[in-house]
Amino acid sequence: MRTSSKLTRRQNIRYRIRAKVKGTATKPRLSVFRSNSEIYCQLIDDDNAVTIAAASSRDKDIQAQKGNKSEMSKLVGQAIARKAKDLGIEAVIF
Repeated sequence: MRTSSKLTRRQNIRYRIRAKVKGTATKPRLSVFRSNSEIYCQLIDDDNAVTIAAASSRDKDIQAQKGNKSEMSKLVGQAIARKAKDLGIEAVIF
C-alpha cells in the first residue's frame, strides 16, 4: 500500500505544478526527473502537448563518459541546453 500512496503523492505534485506552470513553443517548460540511478530532462510545449527536446543520462554519448551522478547531471544539463539552443530557444520555464 505504501507504493500507491507514494505514486498518488507524486501525481498530486505534478498536477499542482502543471496548474501553475505552462510552457509555450517559444518558452517551454523544463521537466526534470531524477531516479536513484538516472536523470532525465524534457522541454515541453504545453499548448500543443508535445515534447520539443529531451536528454538523459542514458544517452549513448553521456553514458560513455564515466563519473558520479552530479557529473552526469551536468552533462545532461549541457546536452539539453545545446539542443534548446539549436532549436532557437533562449529561455525556459522551470
